[in-house]
Amino acid sequence: MSANKKARTHPPYELLYWPGIPGRGEFIRLAFEAAGVSYKDVSNEEKDGVKAIKALTSPTSIGTSPNPPVFAPPALRIPSEGKSASDLIIYQTPSILSYLGPKLNLAGADEAESAWILSHTLTALDLNNEAHDTHHPISVADYYEDQKEEALKKAKNFREARIPKFLGFFERVLKGNEKEGGGKFLVGGKLSYADTTVWHVLNGLEFGFPKEMEARKQEFPLLFETFYAIVQEQSGLKEYLASDRRQPFSMGVFRHYPELDRQ
Repeated sequence: MSANKKARTHPPYELLYWPGIPGRGEFIRLAFEAAGVSYKDVSNEEKDGVKAIKALTSPTSIGTSPNPPVFAPPALRIPSEGKSASDLIIYQTPSILSYLGPKLNLAGADEAESAWILSHTLTALDLNNEAHDTHHPISVADYYEDQKEEALKKAKNFREARIPKFLGFFERVLKGNEKEGGGKFLVGGKLSYADTTVWHVLNGLEFGFPKEMEARKQEFPLLFETFYAIVQEQSGLKEYLASDRRQPFSMGVFRHYPELDRQ
């Protein structure tokens, strides 16, 4: 853990996600890091931590009382403080962020801001999912090489229509909040989990589609020159992004296939 972390929460939060990749678990890591709240990244910190993820999402699992089964990681375990009470386990990235947001002071100043933050987060996660589908447009179970022809078509539409649509939307959100956020934040006048979520998706797109993103930056100056640059310099985030705990992009949601990028 970084030196600037707050004292470990009691009970500590446990992130259950696959090791070695940022993936969808990264959205939750970034929220913890931005808040300076300690957490255990089970599969990356424990020798056999991945076994816990496999057990949690096994097709034969029916959950542990009182928790229902978990469909897929990421999941968050909140250990109980009482001897007789059970741990709470929740899954789905936006559900986890919505749960953590108020506790980490990343959910806005009031009910309206909280709702907008969740809305922007869901929109960014839609973009995240569409980026994934460029390299697996037919089946997530088949290799990229087995659906490459379809991937080329999907990526072309993604680059030409979907990327500018989403980037244009977030540029408008920043302009609409310029009085309070100064172009630095999507909602209100301080960092939220919507900001960290959008930042990570932009970062992933830069890895997966470097030529396309470089060409698009000048179209959305507030998004890249102000928002993107400032979010990554926030206390906690800056230290984390420079650390070896930050998992590199590789073969997860964001992948770099040069043939899918702008030619």
